[in-house]
Amino acid sequence: MRVRVEAEVRPTEDIEKVKKALSNLFNLENYRVAEVGTYKVIIGESSSIVSLLKIREIIVRERIADTVRRILSRGTVDKYLSFKINKQAAYVGKLSLVEEDRESSMGPINVFIEANDVKRLIDWLAPNTPEKVASEVPKDL
Repeated sequence: MRVRVEAEVRPTEDIEKVKKALSNLFNLENYRVAEVGTYKVIIGESSSIVSLLKIREIIVRERIADTVRRILSRGTVDKYLSFKINKQAAYVGKLSLVEEDRESSMGPINVFIEANDVKRLIDWLAPNTPEKVASEVPKDL
């Protein structure tokens, strides 16, 4: 499994605040800053499903699994999953998925996940039954 998260740092933004937005939702193994033309992009990566535990906890606590599942299913192709998160919401520890970049005024957080079984990943990440909520972290995704 591989997780990659990217967030553009706009000229009016503080790079540390953008990093905080990412760390509020993800436990990533490493971060780097890339220069892309006239702006910077923070890229975080992980090879562990543990990096998604914070998002899962928010989904369960806020009871938004059905909505999240619907949006995540649209972003699935073969063994790849991609979705966007509102950066400002992430900064305050909230999960707000967006479908288009313009829905996040400071640009979204782009999430790219490669997994052997994307359907099982979505079942674990956005559990919609008590049995799925209680399930353990899958080790073979």
